Amino acid sequence: MLSAIHHPPAFDSAPTRPLSIWLAGRIDWPGYAALAERLAGEVAAGDRNPTLLVYELEPCITIGRAGSRAEVRLADDDLRSRQLTIRFTGRGGGAVLHGPGQVCLSLFAHLNDLGLAESDAGGYLARLEAGLSAAIKSLRCGSHRIPRAHGILGRTGLLAAVGVAIRRGCVAHGAFLNVSPALDLQHRITSLRVPTATGRCESVVMSSIEADVQRRVRLQDARTTLVQHLADAFGFPQPLIHSGFPVSPLGLGSTRSEFASRVG
Repeated sequence: MLSAIHHPPAFDSAPTRPLSIWLAGRIDWPGYAALAERLAGEVAAGDRNPTLLVYELEPCITIGRAGSRAEVRLADDDLRSRQLTIRFTGRGGGAVLHGPGQVCLSLFAHLNDLGLAESDAGGYLARLEAGLSAAIKSLRCGSHRIPRAHGILGRTGLLAAVGVAIRRGCVAHGAFLNVSPALDLQHRITSLRVPTATGRCESVVMSSIEADVQRRVRLQDARTTLVQHLADAFGFPQPLIHSGFPVSPLGLGSTRSEFASRVG
C-alpha cells in the first residue's frame, strides 16, 4: 500500500474532485490510444474524476507534434529487424523510445478539477514538471527543469520526456520517465530540441536514472514516488489507488480520432 501524501503545497484553488490512480500493466500503442480517447471523452463529459494512469508501453517509438521522422536515425529496415514501429501521436513533445525500464504516466482531467483556470496550460505543465522533478530527486538523482522547453534533465541526458495534450480545458497524456531501460538506441533518437540563447536549437537524447546514479533503481520505487509526488504537486491529499486498467483494453475497439495536442 502506498503511503499517504504529506505536506501538500498551498494553492490558489484546490482540486474540486478526487484523483483516481490506476497502477496498470503493459499495453501496446493501439490499445493505449483507444483507452486514452475513451478516458479523455469521459473527462470532457464530466463522467470521470481526474485519472492518473501509470503503465508501460510495448516497445515502439512515438512521435509527438514537436517531432518528426527525422528525429529517429534508424532506417526502416533496421526498425523492422528490431520489431519497432513508429507511431505519430497528438501529444506534445518529440520522439520517444518506449519499452521495459520506462514508467509512462498519463493524467486525464479537466483543468478546473485540478484547481486551475481552463486556459492555464502553463500552470498545469509547471505542476506536472515539479512533481516529476521532486520524484526523481527523491530517488537520490539530481535533476533540473529546462528553460524554454519541457522535460526533466539529469547529468547524462533527458530523464523524463513531457508530452501533453489540451483540448477545451481538458488534459491528456503526460510524461515518460526512463528508470532502467537499455540505452543502446537512445543516442539515435532526438527526444527534445532546446532553444539556446543564440537562437539555435540543441538536440537532447534520453538517458536514465540508473545511468545518472550508477546503481540499480527498482521500477516499483520509481512508480511509488512518482504517484506520491504528482499527487502532492496537484494538491491531492488522499488519492484513490486502484490496480489494473480503468477500462479493459480488450473491450476497446480501434479509434479514428486522437486527443489533439496544443502544448509541448
